[in-house]
Amino acid sequence: MKLSPTLFVLLITFSLSLVLNAQENTPSKKLYNPNADAITDITNAIAIAKKENKHVLLQIGGNWCSWCIAFDKKVNDTLELKKILNENYVVYHLNYSKENTNSEILKGLGFPQRFGFPVFVILDSDGNRLHTQNSSYLEEGKGHSVQKVKEFLESWTVKSIDPVNYKN
Repeated sequence: MKLSPTLFVLLITFSLSLVLNAQENTPSKKLYNPNADAITDITNAIAIAKKENKHVLLQIGGNWCSWCIAFDKKVNDTLELKKILNENYVVYHLNYSKENTNSEILKGLGFPQRFGFPVFVILDSDGNRLHTQNSSYLEEGKGHSVQKVKEFLESWTVKSIDPVNYKN
């Protein structure tokens, strides 16, 4: 089959637009590092959390996960969510990919990958798991709900689970 010159130009233009669009939608900085020493990184995050009186938020997923990237973008582009996160959490992006599943860490966290990705695990400043959050409960429509994410983040701050706040 021989392509007409017009059809050939259309195919080339279409192909280039797909490549350029894919590049625009690819984050320049990768959130997840399959080569990271996650145990050391999480240990460091816990130490920072202890020093700053915060919790650790593990966002588990991979650079392959569009919902993981979308969640991170939503939180960082929404001033209210970013403020809650920065004031109350040390965030670590724990990689899960074919290159590195971090299976031993996930085993120690109670297999949170069973909920899909992203999945969130809250650790206290001693490294104890406080909560595992299925991200589908934070969704609304074709994205994450600012209100639902806000409620989730606010529900697991150091202050919100401090027994002093619940004395009769």
